Amino acid sequence: MTKLDHRSPHHDTRERILATGEALIAGRGFSALGLSEILNAAAVPKGSFYHYFASKEGFGVALLERYFTQYQEEITALFADQTLTARERLLAYFNNWLELASGSDCHKLCLAVKLAAEVADLSEPMRSALAAGMQAITRHIATAIDAAQREQSINAAVPAAELAEVLYSLWVGASVLTKVRRDLQPLQLAMQQTERLLQVSKQ
Repeated sequence: MTKLDHRSPHHDTRERILATGEALIAGRGFSALGLSEILNAAAVPKGSFYHYFASKEGFGVALLERYFTQYQEEITALFADQTLTARERLLAYFNNWLELASGSDCHKLCLAVKLAAEVADLSEPMRSALAAGMQAITRHIATAIDAAQREQSINAAVPAAELAEVLYSLWVGASVLTKVRRDLQPLQLAMQQTERLLQVSKQ
């Protein structure tokens, strides 16, 4: 039996605009994409857009908040998988990052990386949304590292919060290089370094 869908038309229209915008922006970027292109692709009039968003910048903030909410839900599910050790869950997370970057569905992972360099100096509200979302992801990683250290599946030489910052910075930087070079080597090297940083604790 399927669950009843209690979403309102208001929610559906807003969600359609955001989902359409995310797909387009992942390919074109935020600044280069005109509002009319988003509206035409979503099949909604301009008046509907301004009913939900005060401006294109406000739309960008909502887009990022939606993206990070969905992303964190996926991380939470992965890191809750008790069939894996905490170390295996961490490696699965970063392997998934590499696999998504290798495939056609990269926008699900790459949106934040794509927009970080583009809008950080152009929009303070969007920069703040990016910063908050990225900090939340880093906290999830830190929690997973702490669990791995407590179960002794990785060593505890580096504090969990610090190691999480190092790893997330490594992967964001490698993602940028991968986009610039159109070559997966930076992310493949990031995976190798991640495996070294998440060494098995010596008993």
